[in-house]
Amino acid sequence: MSNTLKFALIALCFITLTISCKSTKTITANGELNSKLTTKQLVKQIEKVDANFKTLVGKLKVEYIQQDRSEGTTVSLRIEKDKTIWMSKLGIAKVLITPQRVAYYNKWDNTYFDGDFTYLSNLLGTELDFQKVQNMLLGQSLFALNDKDYKLDIFDKSYQLQPKKQRELFELFLMINPAHFKMDSQQIAQPEQRRILQIDYLSYQEVENQTFPSQTKILAVENEDQLEINLELKSVQLDEEVRFPFTIPSGYKKIEL
Repeated sequence: MSNTLKFALIALCFITLTISCKSTKTITANGELNSKLTTKQLVKQIEKVDANFKTLVGKLKVEYIQQDRSEGTTVSLRIEKDKTIWMSKLGIAKVLITPQRVAYYNKWDNTYFDGDFTYLSNLLGTELDFQKVQNMLLGQSLFALNDKDYKLDIFDKSYQLQPKKQRELFELFLMINPAHFKMDSQQIAQPEQRRILQIDYLSYQEVENQTFPSQTKILAVENEDQLEINLELKSVQLDEEVRFPFTIPSGYKKIEL
């Protein structure tokens, strides 16, 4: 698999929202922790701040670091909530993701990929689908939250949620910010496989009375191998009318992952 394809697919899965427009302001995350807050109350607060938009467009800057190699690029991003995520690099390389499909083509080397989430799940060591990717980029929990299945603790400056009974295949820890009830961090650990996926939301911004991540760091570790992705999105507009042009040109060579 080419480095370009790998980079594009990873970037697609971990888009986060750094807003840089006049309607944007930085959120000062200095909320006070309430030791009397119940798990049910916390889950309700998290649900209240779920992102609510139809479409999002912007420019996404992505940095990819692995071992001693670092790559970076900026792409155009378009999202139709719950339906489509689309990226384009000057119209030459494009990525399309839907609930059923992950696809990519590159006019530089006449190659394409057309499949599902299997490769991305294997790459990062945890099962992914469209909803998990979307929740991740919006600063929301990857997994559905039910107050009956989770227990609440306070960890450092965050509320911590974890399943009352951790899953057999992996352990999950969610850190929630007390100022705006978005995620401070999401951590998925597979001790037997020596795998860790950690998504840290370093800062948030408010856009049109909604809260979105502004800086995010994703770290995927397996044994001694480590992958780091840093993201920044600029010039964002919400609820614009957008299109998602994507047609794999004929004659291109399919890449098998």
